[in-house]
Amino acid sequence: MKSHSSSKSHSTKKKVIILSCVIAGLAVLALAAYFIARGVASSFIQSEISTREDWSISTGDVADREASQQVTVYTGPVEASIEITQIVPDEYEEEGFTYYDEEVQDRLAYTLLQLTQEENYTLESPLAILNPFGTGSNGLYLYFGTNNPTKVQYTVSVEDESIADYTAWANNAGEDGFSRVQEFLLIGLVPGQENTVTLTAYNRQGAQTQSASFTIDMPEPTSGYDVTLETVDGDSAQELSNGLYYAMGIGGQYGYTFFYDNDGVMRYEMVLEGYHSDRFLWDDDGSLITCVGSTKVARLNRFGQVTQVYDLGTYELHHDINWGPEGTILALATDLEGETVEDQVLQIDLESGEVAHIVDFTQVFQSYFENTRPVQATDPFGLWSEGEWDWLHLNSLQYDESDNSIIVSSRETSTIIKCALGEEPQIVWMAGNPDFWEGTDFAQYSLEAQGDFSYQYGQHDVELMSSEEVEALGFEAPEEGQLYLRVYDNNYYAMSSRDDFQVEVPEDVGTANMEDGVDSHVYYYLVDENAGTFTLVDSFDLPYSSLVSNAQWRGDSYTVNNGVHQCFEEYDQQGSLIRQYKYTCTANGYRVMKDDFEGYWFLQQ
Repeated sequence: MKSHSSSKSHSTKKKVIILSCVIAGLAVLALAAYFIARGVASSFIQSEISTREDWSISTGDVADREASQQVTVYTGPVEASIEITQIVPDEYEEEGFTYYDEEVQDRLAYTLLQLTQEENYTLESPLAILNPFGTGSNGLYLYFGTNNPTKVQYTVSVEDESIADYTAWANNAGEDGFSRVQEFLLIGLVPGQENTVTLTAYNRQGAQTQSASFTIDMPEPTSGYDVTLETVDGDSAQELSNGLYYAMGIGGQYGYTFFYDNDGVMRYEMVLEGYHSDRFLWDDDGSLITCVGSTKVARLNRFGQVTQVYDLGTYELHHDINWGPEGTILALATDLEGETVEDQVLQIDLESGEVAHIVDFTQVFQSYFENTRPVQATDPFGLWSEGEWDWLHLNSLQYDESDNSIIVSSRETSTIIKCALGEEPQIVWMAGNPDFWEGTDFAQYSLEAQGDFSYQYGQHDVELMSSEEVEALGFEAPEEGQLYLRVYDNNYYAMSSRDDFQVEVPEDVGTANMEDGVDSHVYYYLVDENAGTFTLVDSFDLPYSSLVSNAQWRGDSYTVNNGVHQCFEEYDQQGSLIRQYKYTCTANGYRVMKDDFEGYWFLQQ
């Protein structure tokens, strides 16, 4: 009996030891999994703000060297039936090189100008320069003369029958579109395919005067990203709007903006210094202003030439830029010398390049800010933002010229905020669940909700609606002191900046990154500043996307990006799907918008 008892005790101890080992092993695995996930998240975030170090270029044969400009001219960088030229700065492989440098761009522009004067180029034998300014891998600059004032239409076709022909009117910047000198950036060449380009010139009477074709073998995209996207047609019978979708901030592909046609075929790959574009702004001279790096905004002309660079110094861009007071743009930013993130607003003078810091929300919300803390590992955003003091998380920006104010969206507090600019910026009102502000010095600014609707949560892309959009949707015209907002309501609640604080939300509000049975929405709010109220006047449902995403009005349709769902769509004005495009990425895709690019790459029709 004694021996039996000892054996049983020994067996029990073995089981306890084995169980302890299993538990310890599981704990180690769980800890390892966390640190692996944390490492992946950290790497993902770092890739978003990193600067491009590799500007590798597959060059052809040396044809000439513009010694005074330190630029080399190459021929034959790709197979083609016409001569293709390439111009490259000599230092492109050196550490610290970037195409987003005005001095580099001036040298390239001078070299290009010299090439245009070397001979009389014709429609049959044009000057053709691949990616002349290093900012668009499959853009082809064409220069040639015609006998009479003409405008040129081109068609790009490939042997792949699944890819339809692409036709466009080239913008040669001639008076009413007609000119004897044709100079434009040809957009539409399909990466990884042999492209046949047909150029056709028309006179003012609409008659065809000349036509010629050439072939060009385009390399794969510099990024290696998908050339074609899977598409799914919706129930709407409405035609897709004209233009190109441009995808910004595709996870794992930072440093690029991708342009897709209505069939989901990549027609242009814009190469940035890093980060993502956030938003395109079109100036009166037809130039494009956008983010090109985590601390840089730039102006580009229709050839892809960078004509002006705005360096933000110790501030880092995040989420949005937009128009500000006349002659300026505004940008959401993080002060790299500060303790907090994503809570500052900058103003950039477009002529002088001066960057001014105009709003510090830690000062505007000082007493509230003092009750917040950095993100902890156990918080909803702990995996992505542990240690960051992300107490407000601004993600969209609008300027209201009627009263010199800004309207910003705070994801962390699920609140839309209007703030008056000036020497001491002041809160005007806040729209959202007032429970976030109960018991604080700012509860008085919460607008009262009129009607029975669920507040927005974790919203992105709050837009001040134009009078044209208001009229198109059939809404009543706003009176003085009223305004309409279009909101991408992610419908996701999470807070990572306050202890012992929770807001009760309805069951149909998401509380997880991926969740079944939950929708995101496009919301339309009427804000009545006189009465201190806001009302949901219309909405339509979208696939659930807990983070990022946007909704853009296109006149008679909407372009919508569902970043976590990893797709973008075009909807009609009633919110019915016309077509969906599925893309692949790491984690999520930030924004997708659409433009016809008329007056930039293409003639205004």
